Amino acid sequence: MNQAFIALGTNIEPREAYVKQALDLLDANKDITIQKKSSVYETAPVGYQDQAEFLNMVVELQTSLSSMKLLDVCQQIEKELGRKRNIRFGPRTIDLDILTFNHENSKVERLIIPHPRMHERAFVLIPLTEIAPALPVHGKSAEAHLKELPEQDHADVRLWKEEI
Repeated sequence: MNQAFIALGTNIEPREAYVKQALDLLDANKDITIQKKSSVYETAPVGYQDQAEFLNMVVELQTSLSSMKLLDVCQQIEKELGRKRNIRFGPRTIDLDILTFNHENSKVERLIIPHPRMHERAFVLIPLTEIAPALPVHGKSAEAHLKELPEQDHADVRLWKEEI
């Protein structure tokens, strides 16, 4: 079995419904088992600022799928839930990003593992650290990366709901 961590994000209403539907679709896949779920956090947008706040969380999965097949599943869920890619870092019904897959380091056109910017983003590191603080990411633990982020980055990520 393979271990993967996936970040989920949404900022188009109904935000909570999109997160729940994405979790249900992941869980319904016979090749995927959700092991752990972080709390849900409400976060300020990063990059493109003229948009609503996000709900973000991270899940740990066990899967028999390869990283590329898991990416296909994630992108199919995004498509099923109406994801449009009009503006880079723009509004979305749901975003599913593979953060890590086992301890692989790989870079292909469609997928870079570990996620290339995850160690710079509090909205990923806070929920990730909640469920896997020691997870190695770009040479350090997730928790170590989180401690290095500016205080304002932490302030932009607020607990929204402990369970969804």
